[in-house]
Amino acid sequence: MKLEVQNGSFSYKKNLPILKRVHFSVESGELMAVLGPNGVGKTTLLRCIMGFLRWNEGRSLMNGEDIYTMSSRKLWQYVSYVPQAKGAFSDFIVEDMILLGCTNRLGLFATPGKYEKEQVQKVAERLGITHLLHKRCTEISGGELQMVLIARALAAQPTFLILDEPESNLDFKNQLVILDTLSELASEGIGCIFNTHYPTHALMRASKSLLLQKGGDTLFGDTTQIMTETNLENTFGVKTMIGEFETSNNTYRSVFPIQILPESEKAVQEETPEEVIAGVLILFSDSALLEKINRWIIPYNAYLIGRMEIPYRAEGVYMIYLTFDSPVEQIDRLTHRLMSLSGVQIKTLLSPKKKNRMGDNPKIIDYTGRRNSTYSKPP
Repeated sequence: MKLEVQNGSFSYKKNLPILKRVHFSVESGELMAVLGPNGVGKTTLLRCIMGFLRWNEGRSLMNGEDIYTMSSRKLWQYVSYVPQAKGAFSDFIVEDMILLGCTNRLGLFATPGKYEKEQVQKVAERLGITHLLHKRCTEISGGELQMVLIARALAAQPTFLILDEPESNLDFKNQLVILDTLSELASEGIGCIFNTHYPTHALMRASKSLLLQKGGDTLFGDTTQIMTETNLENTFGVKTMIGEFETSNNTYRSVFPIQILPESEKAVQEETPEEVIAGVLILFSDSALLEKINRWIIPYNAYLIGRMEIPYRAEGVYMIYLTFDSPVEQIDRLTHRLMSLSGVQIKTLLSPKKKNRMGDNPKIIDYTGRRNSTYSKPP
């Protein structure tokens, strides 16, 4: 299944575009983040995608069919939407609110049965909110209500899940619950689109990213190519650094805001080596992940020059070491995608290729994903 927007443009007032020529596609199993400054049209974009607002130009397609011409019942069998938990909500019991998510698969006068109630229990357990099931929505906090709305969307068992700032009002723990859930849903084949104010969340979780800029312009593509310091600085007007920190288990990437930039100042993309020799070490303990890892490696086989598997069965640990002769952006994409798999640890080393300089010792760069701010060019 594919959800696609083709050249979508929208404005509330004539000659004042909010969105201009938006073009992107998300397939089942992909996780896409939408980012941009306040007031740039992130929520408007979601409403246009689903047909709540009609594009002035362009269209939204679900598997090639124009969403605006689809019946509501057919559309909501594919899509679930999670709005921001703002404003007044009905005095529903939480259990009943989540149960409403199942109605898209029931007949007009059908009554939810045992299966639907089991679905409610499952999604509540998944999100850790079973203790809220018998409370009224007016009696819980904004953060708890956000979790309830996400549970309602999951109860519908959608093909695509669209969320408007799902981490809003949530503490650290529940932010991770939501991010982990989105990653798990993507691995289960559900396509997810979410607005976020957290570039780090996009960098760590999303396979694709869409940056909305003032004036309606957009940038869309693989997260590793879109979420760069240069693009973030030009989008938000803030000097940023993308850095890494390493724990005993893995290497993580984060975006740090440094200072506000003058309006007239534009960042310039730094030059990086185009071709590299890369070594990628993959460690995991769940043997069921091997099939998915292999499936994700296949598109990069043209660059693969060596592979070694080292199963340490006594300890239940599996190691795969891959060597590539590749453009650096291909290593970016593969590393980023593998890092999004829960239970997988990645370590990548790059050696920039040196043309016509035989005998030189390559400069080794400890590298997991793109480290824009500290990338060293060969001497």
